[in-house]
Amino acid sequence: MNNDETIKALREALRVTPDNVPLRVHLAAVLLRAGFAEDAEREYRTALARTPDDRHLQLNLAQSFWAQGKSAEAALIVDGLIESGSPEAAVYLLTARLASRDGKRDEARRLYRKALDGDAALKDDAFETELGLEALGEAAEIVEGKVRVAAHTEGSILDIPLERPEVTFNDVGGMEAVKDAIRNKIVFPLQNPALYKAYGKGIGGGILLYGPPGCGKTYLARATAGEVKAAFISVGIQDVLDMWLGNSERNMHAIFAQARANTPCLLFFDEVDALAGKRTDMNASAGRNTVNVLLAELDGVQYSNEGVLILAATNAPWSVDSAFRRPGRFDRVIFVPPPDLDARATVLRILLKGKPQDALDVDSIAKRAEHYSGADLKGLVDLAVERKLQEALKAGTPKPLTTKDLMSAATEIRPSTREWFATARNYVLYANEGGVYDDVKKYLRL
Repeated sequence: MNNDETIKALREALRVTPDNVPLRVHLAAVLLRAGFAEDAEREYRTALARTPDDRHLQLNLAQSFWAQGKSAEAALIVDGLIESGSPEAAVYLLTARLASRDGKRDEARRLYRKALDGDAALKDDAFETELGLEALGEAAEIVEGKVRVAAHTEGSILDIPLERPEVTFNDVGGMEAVKDAIRNKIVFPLQNPALYKAYGKGIGGGILLYGPPGCGKTYLARATAGEVKAAFISVGIQDVLDMWLGNSERNMHAIFAQARANTPCLLFFDEVDALAGKRTDMNASAGRNTVNVLLAELDGVQYSNEGVLILAATNAPWSVDSAFRRPGRFDRVIFVPPPDLDARATVLRILLKGKPQDALDVDSIAKRAEHYSGADLKGLVDLAVERKLQEALKAGTPKPLTTKDLMSAATEIRPSTREWFATARNYVLYANEGGVYDDVKKYLRL
């Protein structure tokens, strides 16, 4: 019996027994599968009129709304089901679809995983492709909005966060010189592989970013991955170092193995001086062994690093072992200064977007905030907002931010970069034989 015949037979049966809810629900399901979502909606509504507390029927109605493109109506139902507690797995799947339609991909991935945890039969290959999960396999899970993939390295229990950043250089204010250097080293080789291979240049290599804290080195690394649509692995000291002998070295290898398995992949080492410190300053052999493993992995002696892009960031470049600056490792060392005037204005506009304001003179505020890092600018805006909130609470009405408010906050927020430059100045003057810190020298006008 085809769908038309089945639908006709079920309608005839309902004419005889109109109060038969299971029969009506069966008809609605057949209609929905056949593409008659509007008819299915009517049948589900009729059934719910007789059993209004049936949560499964409520979900069925939401699914009929989804099939018709009625996202708001579907969202209203599934939100209520989740709030009522212990919803069935299919509720999370529909919520994931709604989140994906709204562009909330991280939230959609998390909810989809939750649905699969409840019912593995809900696995949807097409939806996984839409969410960018098709290459991750069953080992993938969502943790705090990031796709976490287990590193399949024997003897290692390391989990490596694998991200797909959506920010690009367009989202980075200023830093044009830094972005140009990264384009030449990372972006252009990926966009023009044949041309680079003609000159014997492989796709890969490393860049060491250094400068005062809070100036956007980590954000720039994510934007680089987004610019070239590469996977992104952010590595901190806690991801590598282990109390058990040999585990730190295995963890380091597992990280590189995961990057090689997901090329093109940008591997980012934050606070790299903690992992690549000067071996002459280390008393324990375990620390030196970890540095040696990192050097060997960077060289790609046993495994090819083709397509593995490496960025590292540090606030203390003078503490990094000089062996890392050898060509083929971190052969580009780039100074990331505090944002310039135009960049400060851009950052301020982003931070102030959506907040009540009255004819703010952002350019004047940016000029007043010379030497401020991006983090300092955020602190400035936060302080001004807190004070304005106190005024609004007393008055009982919202008060717009003014130029005076931000200028006043600037008198209390001191640029955190000054301490860093005081230390860097000594290295520029007395330990710059190789010209590593020439960019800092130029910035300080020494």
